[in-house]
Amino acid sequence: MAADKELDAEGQGLTRTLKELFAGAAGGVAQVLLDIIKVRLQTTQQYTGALDCATQIWKNEGPAAFYKGTLTPLLGIGACVSVQFGAFHWARRAFEARNEASSPLASPNLSYAQYYASGAFAGIANSVISGPIEHVRIRLQTQPHGTARLYNGPLDCVRKLSAREGILRGLYRGEAVTILREAQAYGVWFLTFEYLMNADVRRNEIRRDEVSTPKVAFYGGLAGEALWFGSYPFDVVKSKMQSDGFGEGMKFKSMRDCFAQTWRAEGIGGFWKGIGPTLLRAMPVSAGTFAVFEMTMRLIN
Repeated sequence: MAADKELDAEGQGLTRTLKELFAGAAGGVAQVLLDIIKVRLQTTQQYTGALDCATQIWKNEGPAAFYKGTLTPLLGIGACVSVQFGAFHWARRAFEARNEASSPLASPNLSYAQYYASGAFAGIANSVISGPIEHVRIRLQTQPHGTARLYNGPLDCVRKLSAREGILRGLYRGEAVTILREAQAYGVWFLTFEYLMNADVRRNEIRRDEVSTPKVAFYGGLAGEALWFGSYPFDVVKSKMQSDGFGEGMKFKSMRDCFAQTWRAEGIGGFWKGIGPTLLRAMPVSAGTFAVFEMTMRLIN
């Protein structure tokens, strides 16, 4: 009898995980927009600001340039967001089970440190996919325009990066700082969203599924702003390393060296270049991701 209950619980847990993976994929469709401006501002000093960057890209490369390198993340964004939400809710349930086992009479609800840890786990799991996807995107976004371009598309970029220094040193360049960024970013992201949702539930004495969709979207948008404020310096270093040259053309020997050189050359401001357009994009993208995820979960439950 106990074995049957255990198998039933495992089946329900698998079903929940599959639903969360599906809902996460549905929530990730709109996450690639004008990212090239952020990357260009992070990796070069030829622009005076976001508007100048956008103007020069439009003038010199045409409107289609704003979507350079977006095919790879568009193909992978569903998988990435699916992993993020699936891993977060798996870790959340593990913490709930642990809390309940340690104190059966107490609430199994997570502490906010546990929410952060669950989000960080989701980010680390996601970095396995996001690392190479973002590396390819950044290479395509920062390569020379026209006949001087280095890569003919995402697959050609993957092939050349892998052939140059192998899968780990080539395609997965910058993975250490990617892991740090993802852990911090998604720890803050999920923590902020859960805090706002829980505060609304307590304040209005309602169930979570009774929080209105506009509120879910608003809280998701605020979580997106918090994500970037909490992790942006790591993202700058990641972009610099993943757009760096190879061999004698390599500027940065390691993540630590990239941090040090950026500090010496640009000061604290160097770690925040491109934050404006990033925050402008973050609010609607994150709002849509959480709103779609929550609505999808309510429909399929």
